[in-house]
Amino acid sequence: MNFSRTKHGKGVGRPIGIDLFAGAGGLSLGFEQAGFDVAAAVEIDPIHCAVHEFNFPNCTTICADASKISGADIRKAAKLNGARVDVVFGGAPCQGFSLIGKRALDDPRNRLLLEFVRLTVELDARYFIFENVKGLTVGQHRQLLDELIDAFHDNGYEVRLPYRVLNAAEFGVPQDRRRLFLIGAKNGLPLPQYPTAVAAVPTTVWEAIGDLPNADRYPELLESDAVAKVRFGKASRYARVLRGLDEDVRDFSYPREWDPKRLTSSMRTEHTPLSQRRFKATESGKVETVSRFLKLDPEGLCNTLRAGTGSDRGAFTSPRPIHPYAPRCITVREAARLHSYPDWFRLHTTKWHGFRQIGNSVPPLLGRAVASELLISMKKGPQRPENTIELGPDFLLQMTMSAAARYYGVSENIVGKRLRPADRSDVAQLNFAMA
Repeated sequence: MNFSRTKHGKGVGRPIGIDLFAGAGGLSLGFEQAGFDVAAAVEIDPIHCAVHEFNFPNCTTICADASKISGADIRKAAKLNGARVDVVFGGAPCQGFSLIGKRALDDPRNRLLLEFVRLTVELDARYFIFENVKGLTVGQHRQLLDELIDAFHDNGYEVRLPYRVLNAAEFGVPQDRRRLFLIGAKNGLPLPQYPTAVAAVPTTVWEAIGDLPNADRYPELLESDAVAKVRFGKASRYARVLRGLDEDVRDFSYPREWDPKRLTSSMRTEHTPLSQRRFKATESGKVETVSRFLKLDPEGLCNTLRAGTGSDRGAFTSPRPIHPYAPRCITVREAARLHSYPDWFRLHTTKWHGFRQIGNSVPPLLGRAVASELLISMKKGPQRPENTIELGPDFLLQMTMSAAARYYGVSENIVGKRLRPADRSDVAQLNFAMA
């Protein structure tokens, strides 16, 4: 089964986690920052897998449909041998509507939720952390959540109830972003708590991005997503940590080798002069009337950054916020800052994939807060790693879907074919998953 890239060893004494439906790695980074070693990441999209591999070279990247692999496959690929898996975490897509008198989990579109349970059990994980859209807690979708909880109970796991919807803004992220979290432990183990808010005063948009160079000043960024030796502005405490200028004493991730003088993930978007005039005339915190893009308030929070839809659901681009001062949409790097990604973390070089990877991910600071509660229940203090990690080769960030599929030995249609126009009525029914 040629679906993985196995990497070198893990730290000594750090608990082991497995990331399912990993995307680009927001939760992977959050758990690593809390003090976990992420031994393997399972993701169906080859483009996301390549970006995950670039940023986490010491993690085994498994490009596969979660419904077609086993816990034994994951153990073998990651060379875990008899090592204990402490936690399985991730957010399975759930796109179906429950039917009256039917089990919601019988809908094929929701089967991945059961695959999350199955793999947790097969890996014999001591704990699990499931995250998803807040829409799963209301209306018809609540049935999905209830059935998922029952499935964990039936397989020997206790679930911390009531579940919680957490807002990333309450954990230091300058974005109004709410996500559902469900925490569980094998029967007999201490059951972790949900984290409580840590940010009394929210981080603002300008504190997050105000020091970044204006991409419009660099013609190189019309053809590339990176430029060397740029001049950064005065940074807030939040920005200084993400730039690596200040130490974050609560960050127990592996230091990365990178060039902090290089601006990355910043390919420019060219807007027409008319669009620029409209963007400039729009008030901060208001929606521009033609594009329907929100112009960010520098003293406020960013709105929820969304992914849009993948190629299997029409390849629609989600609206991107307008920069607070420059007459343009924000760059991928600016979005990454608003999501709490450090500057060493790279996204795909194309804007579409880069924004999709951010919009689909859990902000690392939010993931870290949840993972830290798990460590407390395990009565295990976080250990700071001794070694530094060299990031992966740049080609991992530049591959097309076909090239990435060949690299992982999977079909380029593994994530589904693009919908025909006649199929797009289904997309409207599934939009709750993007909330």
